[in-house]
Amino acid sequence: MIPTQIKIFLAGACLCACAHGQAPAGLELGQFPGDSDIGVVSRPGTGTYDAATGSYTIGSSGANMWFGSDAMHFVWVSEGSDTSIAADINFVGTSAQPHRKACLVIRQNLTPGSPYVDVAVHGDGLTSLQFRAVQDGPTKEIQSDLASPKRVRLDKIGDTIYLSDSRAGEDPQPSGCSFGLHLTGPYYIGLAVSAHDNAAFETAVFSHVVIAQPSPAAAVPRPGVKIITLPTGDRRVAPIASP
Repeated sequence: MIPTQIKIFLAGACLCACAHGQAPAGLELGQFPGDSDIGVVSRPGTGTYDAATGSYTIGSSGANMWFGSDAMHFVWVSEGSDTSIAADINFVGTSAQPHRKACLVIRQNLTPGSPYVDVAVHGDGLTSLQFRAVQDGPTKEIQSDLASPKRVRLDKIGDTIYLSDSRAGEDPQPSGCSFGLHLTGPYYIGLAVSAHDNAAFETAVFSHVVIAQPSPAAAVPRPGVKIITLPTGDRRVAPIASP
């Protein structure tokens, strides 16, 4: 068995070998055996795991995770049944790019235009459930009304993926954002970063990452909110006005 410290070093040294596919045997990043660049990136992405803190540091260039294709670095594990993934997310350093994205991702395949659902935490705090319903199709989003959450979680229950989020010191609660997407097993679940500027390189830390059985509480409707349609055609969670 390769010690964790050596795994971390080798993972950083073998990114070219890991890109666009599964990492070689024995070079897993914590819970994630896969470490891939997805789409067009100006430089290889990075992924490291700190066993002492249980945190993952993911770095990537890439123009965006949007429209009909994604450009990002993705660490992943293959799944075949209902599941959930949760993490605290923090960007490293400051940036002039308000739409750099750090995401928890559930996607059908490792092609740039894969159907997927994710929770994207943006550099400016915007948090949204993004989704692409069909291969190479458009991406849409439902924006949460909670900006800069401390912790986010996705729960896949049947053909619906639910977003829960929370402030510091709280457990994630249903955000009101959900989307129905049929995924055939195996699919991929994990952590991703996109710089939103292919000439840049952005880094985020994912800590307290938990992959577990989904919680039925995630599917409980959130009272007092509705989904409104924005001028862009995307949607947002908004409070129901008192009479």
